[in-house]
Amino acid sequence: MSPTFLRRTVSPSVAGSPRVGILALQGDVREHEHVLQGLGADTVRVRRPEELNAVDALVIPGGESTVIDKLSRAFGLREPIRSAMRDGMPMLGTCAGLIMLADTVTDAVGGQETFGGLDVTVQRNAFGRQTESFEVELDVPVLGAPPVRAAFIRGPVITDVGPGATILAALADGRVVAVEQGVLFGLSFHPEITGETRFHERLLAAAMR
Repeated sequence: MSPTFLRRTVSPSVAGSPRVGILALQGDVREHEHVLQGLGADTVRVRRPEELNAVDALVIPGGESTVIDKLSRAFGLREPIRSAMRDGMPMLGTCAGLIMLADTVTDAVGGQETFGGLDVTVQRNAFGRQTESFEVELDVPVLGAPPVRAAFIRGPVITDVGPGATILAALADGRVVAVEQGVLFGLSFHPEITGETRFHERLLAAAMR
């Protein structure tokens, strides 16, 4: 028998700002909460399908993609997230969250799966070890000035962009590090730890449409 998933029947944010879920299985949940709450959004830590059902948008934070994959299955969230995506829920994935939104991962470990949704291929840990983390200013034309201060911490790189996705930003050497596809946004880096709020604002705007 196929599983039955909860469906949103009414927006929980009818009285004000969107309610944004943050997938709270592993990763830098608190940092995303701080950014979103500073923008006036209600936030919910999502660990169960019923919590996903109560939000207008979802952030998939950085962390370890293999752990997020395993825990999303253990908590019964993988298929509900895919279903919510098909229903048009806006989602923002940063670092490991980008991996989880990618359709293809070239160096996935055995049995690793993603939620999919972004027509891209990614390579995990493309920027080396955590000790090789760095920050750089990125030009992101859709955001205008000033440049984005982006922190890269063992992040993935986008090695192929299909026709369904749009490139938002690339490094000086041409490596793609930010894409969007409809109401899905994927970033190789961590805007939530550098004071950058415009990607979260873009997510909130998508949730208000």
